[in-house]
Amino acid sequence: MQGFLGGVAGLAAWLGARSAAQRMGLAAVLGGATVLAMPPFGLWPLLFITYPGLVWLLDGIAPDAPPAPPAPPAPQAPDVSSRFAGWRATAATAWAFGFGFFISGLYWIGSAFLVEADAFAWMIPFVAMILPGGLALFFALAAVAARAVARRGPARVIAYVLAFALAEWLRGHVLTGFPWNAAGYALSVSDWLVQATALWGLYGHTVITLLIALAPALLAGPGIAPGRRHVAAVLCLALGMPMLMYGFGAWRLSGPEPVDVADVRLRIVQPNIAQKDKWRPELRAANFSRLLRLSRAEDDAAGITHVIWPESAPPFLLADNADARALIAHMLPPGAHLITGAVRAEPLPRARPDGRWARFFNSVMVLDSDARILDVYDKAHLVPFGEYLPAQGLLEAIGLQQLTRQRGGYASGPGPRPMSVPGAPSVGPLVCYEVIFPGSVVSDQRPQWLLNTTNDAWFGNSIGPRQHFYQARMRAVEEGLPVIRAANTGISAVIGPKGQVRAMLELGQAGVLDQPLPAQIDKTIYSRNGDTIFLIMIAVCVLTILYFKVSKSKV
Repeated sequence: MQGFLGGVAGLAAWLGARSAAQRMGLAAVLGGATVLAMPPFGLWPLLFITYPGLVWLLDGIAPDAPPAPPAPPAPQAPDVSSRFAGWRATAATAWAFGFGFFISGLYWIGSAFLVEADAFAWMIPFVAMILPGGLALFFALAAVAARAVARRGPARVIAYVLAFALAEWLRGHVLTGFPWNAAGYALSVSDWLVQATALWGLYGHTVITLLIALAPALLAGPGIAPGRRHVAAVLCLALGMPMLMYGFGAWRLSGPEPVDVADVRLRIVQPNIAQKDKWRPELRAANFSRLLRLSRAEDDAAGITHVIWPESAPPFLLADNADARALIAHMLPPGAHLITGAVRAEPLPRARPDGRWARFFNSVMVLDSDARILDVYDKAHLVPFGEYLPAQGLLEAIGLQQLTRQRGGYASGPGPRPMSVPGAPSVGPLVCYEVIFPGSVVSDQRPQWLLNTTNDAWFGNSIGPRQHFYQARMRAVEEGLPVIRAANTGISAVIGPKGQVRAMLELGQAGVLDQPLPAQIDKTIYSRNGDTIFLIMIAVCVLTILYFKVSKSKV
């Protein structure tokens, strides 16, 4: 035991003694390695190395020098550079960790700029630097806040848990929010470990994940003289908590499965059309024919009641194309309905000076067997720079455009709401990355299932669509609702209300899924209370830090 503790202390001391440049380089490597702990890889024990490694790097940063006292004969100004050197080094090191994490975990976003490389490829270097660099500021802010709260002993570990968890919550809400790859997703690949999100959601899962990950930092660092108490605490956090979560997950999954919804059989269509080909005028007819061909039931025995197409599936304005809707009516079995992602236009009262004649929406439509449009949902949470530009008019005036090249960008809908689908329970539509926002996927009127239409073809055969899939799966567990995914190039799936994957089509595979609709289960604790347990966890962290500070425990 003493040899192990000595080795941990030696590693912590070695990391703490690195130069500023070495410290930032190592932090970036640790941040990049953290991606392997996240979906789709799920190597979460790597967190025992990466997060404590970051803390030990930060431990080695010297305290800030106090202001120099003025000398009576010739008063001198305080050495501001020395006074704030520690804060700057802390922020820079944590920023490097975040930059390594985000550039490794979000590299696939660059693929979207290669779909029309002649127009957008020049932006890749800026995207590769600005997006990861901007998101990494949340890590820098968290590290500085933790340094201000506690620098020694167990209190500093709890301070990092508190600061990093709040930073993840802020990342999911500031501006339009972007909670992609939040730390809590590290414990989401396992069917058993993800079940706890039914209690406390993504952000509560993030607190627990950080407690587990940062436990080894209790074995070495300023104010730490490790003994049996510390080893026991680390074992409880690093091993005991995952075992409890495994046990809870196994118990929850051992219960009886809800019966499927009676008389509903879905056909989920994954056409696998490359993004570069999707909107080419000469290929639109062929692309639409592929959708019809895959959707057409070969015989009545299939019993298909609802056909589901992915985001913006028809490569034209479906509501304005009577011929296309006639083909849909011919394709659908008698009495069946189509639910499809589609772009729709809403004419303006008069044309604008820039030539725009309509507002465009990224929508979900329900059509009956005569291809009449029965209900429409408009996407509310749009993708910045993908579906709209901040300060749209100004940036368009200087020649910039979003990836969809839709003049004026897409307009935003009013927000989540259930849609009525004849022959099926009410559905909560979520277009593309609307599904990644915990607590925001249902309205006060709770649907009985969630439908995530998406087009991840922008990002090719990368980890991006796979990350998206696991985030959608967590929404099923949080809400106790089945999630049906219809993706252009994958991953399409039927996910039960406890996150079990009933059936799926892999990335890059064309085909259909013929599946019954899983039934919902009772509302989960998280769906009833939202982030209340997360806030309680934050309060407990604050009280724990205060306890250590007030008691001045000898550790």
